Amino acid sequence: MTQPIRLGTIGYGIMGERLLRVAHAHDPSVLVSAGAWDPSAEAMARYRKDFPDAPSFDTIEALIAASDVVHVASPPAYHLDQLEQAVAAGLAVHCEKPLGVDVGKSQAVVQRMEAAGARAAVNFPFTASFAHDQINTWRAAGDLGELERVEIEIGFKEWPRPWQMDAVSWLDRRAQGGYTREVVSHFLFATLRQIGPITMHQHSVTYPEGEGSETACSAEMTAGGVPVSLTGGVGTTEKPDHNLWILHGSKGKLRLRDWAIAEKLGPDGEWREAEGARPNEEMRPLILKRQLDMVAAMARGGTGHSLASLREAFEVQKLVETILAG
Repeated sequence: MTQPIRLGTIGYGIMGERLLRVAHAHDPSVLVSAGAWDPSAEAMARYRKDFPDAPSFDTIEALIAASDVVHVASPPAYHLDQLEQAVAAGLAVHCEKPLGVDVGKSQAVVQRMEAAGARAAVNFPFTASFAHDQINTWRAAGDLGELERVEIEIGFKEWPRPWQMDAVSWLDRRAQGGYTREVVSHFLFATLRQIGPITMHQHSVTYPEGEGSETACSAEMTAGGVPVSLTGGVGTTEKPDHNLWILHGSKGKLRLRDWAIAEKLGPDGEWREAEGARPNEEMRPLILKRQLDMVAAMARGGTGHSLASLREAFEVQKLVETILAG
């Protein structure tokens, strides 16, 4: 009988907790939680309160020894070292984005991991998005026609968002944080994966005084030869988090709204949601479950998954860091 894949969690912040909750509810014949480790005593106390019967570890080495695959959910500056440590121990790795914040270091690590045939992927949940499936179905049916251009619009009432304030010490700092790394990267990945390789042509960024993260950014790119425009800003919407990924075609327009809602422009000029569309708060657990099924497949050495490769994540990182360089 095949044993379930044991998922260890490195870092008990927002993403560590989100994926762990889905893992605990997952089919135990496929995947189980091996427990968690975080260097913060406060984070571990919160983990033990949330999961009083689950394993916890005092060292990252102990967690790795108890796992088949690890979810690296620590702040970005630690991703690459922890990824390499886990791979060196023979594990598969599911790493949070961004892959890293140092382009040169990321390139060297990706090259080593590719040469070693490492089982490693980066968590871009659009790979399991039901809304993206719907947009692809519409495109395949010819509803868009020939793709002419792509728009990416990102806005926040404030940054970090209300549910991220526990991580403000790094999320609102230029060294590791900012919404371009945390949010824009998802839409650059979707464009890269679904439209084609991206070339940067123009870009700009606005920073506040001090070491705070960016308050505005923009870029003009091409993806597979198709024009792509990006605008992002803080204080541009009353919503905590608002985003649009819009495909303009010769026959119509399609878009992804607020992470999870696929919409098509009707002949009357009104946007219509896909049948059964649900907000991100409802769709997230379902998407993360699909992600965990793919993580288990990757850990078993299979190819039956569409998780983001390290190479794709590195290409996104290069674009992000180019924008942030100003």
